[in-house]
Amino acid sequence: MYSATFIFDTRQFDDDFHRLDAQIAEAARQTAGYLGEEAWEDPKTGRVCNVYYWSDEAGLRALIAHPLHQEAKRRYSEWLSGYQVIISQVLRTYGDGAFGHPTQMATPLPQE
Repeated sequence: MYSATFIFDTRQFDDDFHRLDAQIAEAARQTAGYLGEEAWEDPKTGRVCNVYYWSDEAGLRALIAHPLHQEAKRRYSEWLSGYQVIISQVLRTYGDGAFGHPTQMATPLPQE
């Protein structure tokens, strides 16, 4: 399983940002192996964190190459004052199952 974490500080959002953001999120959902997503915002700093999950690397690579994603990368400084992207291969995931999570849809690895 793979995850892409997009962490950013906001500048000023406009209609173009919201349109492009929604289109990229929909494009991500249409990629092969898409498992889900979640988002967090730090109430003290306003920093936002979006995490997308895929069962394999192909869907992640498809989103990275998508024309809408490429457009957002070119225009990021219009809306963001800084960002960090973290691409990870998830080795294991576990929990008590009390709430649904995108990683629960992946095939679990054996416990060590």
